Amino acid sequence: MLSTFPTLLPFLLFAFVASITPGPTNILVLSNSARYGLVAALPIIFGACAAAALLVLVVGSGAGSALTELPGVQKAMQWIGVAWLSYLAWQIFRAPAVELNTQKTGARLGLTGAASLQLINPKTWMMALAVVSVFADNGEARLAHVVILSLLFFLISLPCLGIWALLGAGSARWLRSPRALQRFNRLMAVLLLCSAWLSVLI
Repeated sequence: MLSTFPTLLPFLLFAFVASITPGPTNILVLSNSARYGLVAALPIIFGACAAAALLVLVVGSGAGSALTELPGVQKAMQWIGVAWLSYLAWQIFRAPAVELNTQKTGARLGLTGAASLQLINPKTWMMALAVVSVFADNGEARLAHVVILSLLFFLISLPCLGIWALLGAGSARWLRSPRALQRFNRLMAVLLLCSAWLSVLI
């Protein structure tokens, strides 16, 4: 397979680094897992990974050219994404100080929310454009390569985000007191806000 897909190994490394390094999605997975449990983070993981893989497929099929041809679309998506992440950060920051075992209800991101976040996140679109332009073949096998790339990105990103969920679930035992949980929520909110605004300031 490597003889017909020479960029496969470099892509696997790229997908791992892109998925495991901290970002808004990773922070949301960590936060939700710590607050609501590992199972509650699974829909977020699946939704985010599926949406990112879908974007690779969409961009590889040629439908993502609007981002490069219409800078206004990219800018609008960027600010919508920042506004949504800022709202989520505010909700996390102002979460009441209650015991962790009683905090099983309330607004959660969920599968649809995580997928929607990827679809309006210009950084995810740029990642998809990079994947297709750098790692996909330009010959007759291009579409097949794009399908393989999107599937592999999905399979690699799942365990990467799963690690963040496990970290969140493991930290729950230190968050039993209301004060500790509130400090954790506020730290996650600040990190989420920083990761969102850095995308437009850098």
